[in-house]
Amino acid sequence: MPLFAVEYTYSAATSDRRDEVRPDHRGWLAELVAAGAVVSTGPYADGSGALIIADAADEAAVRELFTQDPFARAGLVDSARFTEWTPVMGLLSDR
Repeated sequence: MPLFAVEYTYSAATSDRRDEVRPDHRGWLAELVAAGAVVSTGPYADGSGALIIADAADEAAVRELFTQDPFARAGLVDSARFTEWTPVMGLLSDR
């Protein structure tokens, strides 16, 4: 399956609410990691967003999956960008 870079952008105005929902968001992501649907995930150091590497059949499938994110359901993701990505060197290129 192809990999997808999922890039979230957050607003500073939703920081407090994200803190409240973060345990559910991370629990949801942990389940996806365990299932192999998410390869890696983490926030940007400046708090402006996050990068999630997802393994999915196609863009439609990954977009549908991410509608289930507690952050998305709570309206805490200002924008999300989904880009198919083909690693050619390094750890993820062996997948």
